[in-house]
Amino acid sequence: MFQIGDKIFYPMQGGCIILAIEEREILGETQLYYMMNIVHRNMQVSIPVDKIDQLGIRPIVNSDELENVLTTFHDGETDTSCRDNQRYRRDIIKLKSGDIYEGAEVIRDLIRISNKKKLGITDKNMLDNARQILISEVVLVKGIPLEQASDLLDQVINVQ
Repeated sequence: MFQIGDKIFYPMQGGCIILAIEEREILGETQLYYMMNIVHRNMQVSIPVDKIDQLGIRPIVNSDELENVLTTFHDGETDTSCRDNQRYRRDIIKLKSGDIYEGAEVIRDLIRISNKKKLGITDKNMLDNARQILISEVVLVKGIPLEQASDLLDQVINVQ
């Protein structure tokens, strides 16, 4: 079980900090809820404690793991053979997995595609969302402001 103050990662949302653990009664049933702040959105959400595993919520990665993600960012091939809608479905699955490497792959692949052709609005939104999700974890792991984390990711992206 997570504790108040723990830094966690919520797939499709990003890095969060647990602000409180509250007991709530809904429809006559009492449950424990994590009250969390989503870092890059400055938005609070509540999640039932017993749904954490089902939602794929995990502790944030450690600094060594983050450095590995950033240093291996450009490794691997980009599959350009699939159509936009197939890539979109694949990218959603990667982001929902909560795996930091999969999220970085989504960013890497869309950046590579954008270097060859103009991204459509769906791909642009996917890229922006994936960037914000990764940036939010960088903020928590490194303890730096959003803008600095964004600049760090831009530096990684632009080193080729």
